[in-house]
Amino acid sequence: MVRPKTEEEIELLRENGILVSKTLAEVGKIVAPGVTTLELNRVAETFIRDHGAIPSFLGFEGFPAALCLSVNDVVVHGFPSDYVLKEGDIVSVDCGTLYKGYNGDSAYTFPVGEVDAETQKLLDVTKESLYKGIEAAIHGNRVGDIGHAVQSYAESFGFGVVRELEGHGVGREMHERPGIPNYGRAGHGPRLVEGMTICIEPMITAGSRNVYLARNGWAVHTADHKKAAHYELTVVVRKGKAEQLSTYDFIENNVKF
Repeated sequence: MVRPKTEEEIELLRENGILVSKTLAEVGKIVAPGVTTLELNRVAETFIRDHGAIPSFLGFEGFPAALCLSVNDVVVHGFPSDYVLKEGDIVSVDCGTLYKGYNGDSAYTFPVGEVDAETQKLLDVTKESLYKGIEAAIHGNRVGDIGHAVQSYAESFGFGVVRELEGHGVGREMHERPGIPNYGRAGHGPRLVEGMTICIEPMITAGSRNVYLARNGWAVHTADHKKAAHYELTVVVRKGKAEQLSTYDFIENNVKF
């Protein structure tokens, strides 16, 4: 049984969610051709620490950076590097914070300059599939209802849904129960109850859903090297409608694409 969070805990998770959301917006302001992913990581770590929090990804199971930065065919868990972003790239920015004993976790895939129509469609569909999943994250539903909502929407456009990675509960630990797959059968899986706090994070591919793990043991690539998109928000399960604890408002109101 997953213990629902108290309202006090939810407020602490909301503080983390807002900080992560603002960090993503700060990173998004400098995403452009000619910028290295190391620079994106530097901006994020500085912003997080300046606000009294710890970048929770740094050192987590040996991860070497404050951000997961995944470019083009890297689905998730890419390392920052000297790679210089190019026009037409996409970069998933996944960010975590630890503040007042609780965790924040959110991700957004940014276009680098102008992207082609198919890539823009991938971004739009992946983000919308996240919102479809959030719509299903209500008291009395089951985890499978979230996965089914994400999967059925993304696959209706011919995109692939990664099976090997999933969303998760969040609280004092970065990853808590239950796991939140992006595929599933409606009406199946653990029951959702009010006060559960979860991260829903569709990982959608432009081609095959198959992936492989890089030699560094972290970066997950699409098997056919087609692009992948990744979006993640933290929500609390409520009766009737889920409540977002992180948001894309800071990005979409302040970052020009």
